This record gives sequence, structure tokens and C-alpha cells, in this order.
Amino acid sequence: MRRLAFLVFTLFLSLSAHANEPSTAGIPTGTYLQATLALLLIIGLLFGATWAARKVSGGKMFGQGNMRVISGIALGPRERIVLIEVEDQWLVIGVVPGQIRTLHTLPKGSDTVSGASTRNGTETSFAEWLKSIRERRGNAN
Repeated sequence: MRRLAFLVFTLFLSLSAHANEPSTAGIPTGTYLQATLALLLIIGLLFGATWAARKVSGGKMFGQGNMRVISGIALGPRERIVLIEVEDQWLVIGVVPGQIRTLHTLPKGSDTVSGASTRNGTETSFAEWLKSIRERRGNAN
């Protein structure tokens, strides 16, 4: 790795010395070569940063493993309802500033949550589904 950095640094020095020579017309070839090498260096740094981030996080990126965010909907500027998958369950969670509350728990892949859910052959909207959940919670208390 150090050898590669030394080689690139030496090449930049030689190119900058070559670029300072007076030229006749147009852009000298050394400028194109220097720009190409700089671009390759930046791309290499991006790949290196990605590799380092994966090493630091243990190879796991957001949403992998036992917990994933399936979907979410904004109810207001600071209020959301989020569907989270945890192992073999889906959790419907309400998120407001300073508070997170579980609204409902469903088995993984339940048809009640999907956008194609049907009740007596007609599609149900999210608002109707949320209303039925509220009614069930109201009856339970």
C-alpha cells in the first residue's frame, strides 16, 4: 500500500514538472494524465473508506440481521408509523418526539399489513386498518 502511494506521489511530481514546460497550443498530455490519476486516487479513497466502514461495523449494514425496517409513513412533521421486522414478527411502532410506542404486533408476512390486503374482496386502506387497530386496542382496555 505504501509502495503504491509512493509511486502515485512520484508520478504526480514528475507530471507537475512536465506540465510546467512551455507548450505550443492546447492542453498538454501531462495535464490529462494528472487529472486521470487524481480521479483514480479519489475513487480508490472512496473504495477504501467503504471497506474500512464495513470492517468497523462487522460487515453488517443498516437493516440486516434480526431487525429490518419494512416501511414507514409520516403522519405529521414529527410523527411517524413504522413497520419493523424482528425475527419472526412485525411490529407496528408509533414514533413521536421523545417517545416510541408499539402499536401492534403481527406475525411475519401477515396479509393484514400488505398493500394488497383484502376484506370481503375489496381493498382496505391504511387508514381503515389503523382504525380497526385502534378499535381493538380500545376494546382491550
